[in-house]
Amino acid sequence: MLGLFNTLNLGARALTAQQLGVEVTGQNLANANNPAYARQRVQLQTSTPTPTGIGMEGTGVEAVSIQQVRDQLLDGQIRSESSVGGYWNSQQNTLENAQTQLGEFLNLSSSGASSTSSSATTQGLSGQLNNLFSAFQGVATSPTDPTARQSLVNAAQSLASGFNQASQNLSMLSSQLNTSVSNDVSSANQLLSNIATLNGQIAKATASGGNANDLMDSREQDLENLAQLANIQTAANSNGTVSVSIGGQQLVSGSALSDTLATYDPGNGQLQVQTATSATPLTLSGGSIQGAIDARDGTLATLRSNLDTMASTLITQVNGIYQNGYDLNGGHGANFFTGADAATIGVNPALQNDPSQVQAAGVANAAGDNTVALQLAQLGQQSQAALNNQTFSGAYALDVADFGNALSNANDQVNNYNSVNTMLLNHRDSVSGVSLEEETTNLITFQKAYEASAKIISTVNEMLSTVINMKS
Repeated sequence: MLGLFNTLNLGARALTAQQLGVEVTGQNLANANNPAYARQRVQLQTSTPTPTGIGMEGTGVEAVSIQQVRDQLLDGQIRSESSVGGYWNSQQNTLENAQTQLGEFLNLSSSGASSTSSSATTQGLSGQLNNLFSAFQGVATSPTDPTARQSLVNAAQSLASGFNQASQNLSMLSSQLNTSVSNDVSSANQLLSNIATLNGQIAKATASGGNANDLMDSREQDLENLAQLANIQTAANSNGTVSVSIGGQQLVSGSALSDTLATYDPGNGQLQVQTATSATPLTLSGGSIQGAIDARDGTLATLRSNLDTMASTLITQVNGIYQNGYDLNGGHGANFFTGADAATIGVNPALQNDPSQVQAAGVANAAGDNTVALQLAQLGQQSQAALNNQTFSGAYALDVADFGNALSNANDQVNNYNSVNTMLLNHRDSVSGVSLEEETTNLITFQKAYEASAKIISTVNEMLSTVINMKS
């Protein structure tokens, strides 16, 4: 038999175990609204029984560990989806920002069919292109009318300003995305440092046989935040630490931060990512960093290139015809447009000061001749080899459509990610999340068990007093 003193020890062990249960349950309840927290539970087991004449007799209960309820596979899936979400959210935000900043450039339907009104200058390049060719037609209809000539100069200036503004906005967006990439790289390096530090603390805690549950929660949150910035690969180590690699390069090994990320300019002004120490260029397969890079070097770069091609083609084609014309004073051979691309296109300053110098006639000193003006008006309906055999308006329509498709795809991908991520988070919450009802029930259970354990001690105490009084 245990005897009174061993039974007293049984009660004491039970008190300790139930008290720990109350404490862990309280920890769970305190973190009920902490999204990074995984619920914990006390692992109880029967203490070592003692042999007696009638067989093994139990000696009560003891707490052996505080376990964290986590599904490592599920955590890995959430990190993987975080990289997908970071990538497409970055794409979506970038393209929506571009849509806002290029609103005047993109805000018309590509046909521009109704852009002949006086408000067309605020209707984007589609309206401005149509206005230009309509203005050439106006000069062809009334070659000597100063109002028609002035309208042509105004339309050309408006179009040139539209190209200039769109090019400037795209350049500014590119600079902003470089800044975004640089900032995200700095954030990723801070998270890598945090993970290495937490690895060291976890290894130290587990070396003594304990569980660093709260530290693991913090590390998991940092890993998921890092995954939003760049797709990561992790490997668990026997001492509780994790190694982290990005783009095939190991950056965290246990508690050591073996390398970090850095940006570099390959020579075109568009920042890319490499390792800081070995200077190894990295190809990131996900995360907001790569999302910003792909939006900058993909959709926006294509739009910028197409814009320059359209402007340079317009300059070349218009000037090629216009140089053969004659103005009202017999002048000949000047250019209508200046510049070479969307950023530099402009109208010949001489025309801005004196519209009579518009070279609309095909021969000198023929005031009523409209040959050149008519050719320029017809240019708007002609396919251009440099624009994939599209007209200027048709090429513009394709540019707008491609941009819209890219944004629509980003929106669809973000919606898909949100659905999958919500499902995964709900699943994890069912496994690791804190249930107020369950924890409240556990709290009552531990409380009642504690009271019962205390009753055992109280009863044994009375029995000991009885024994002592009998001897006295």
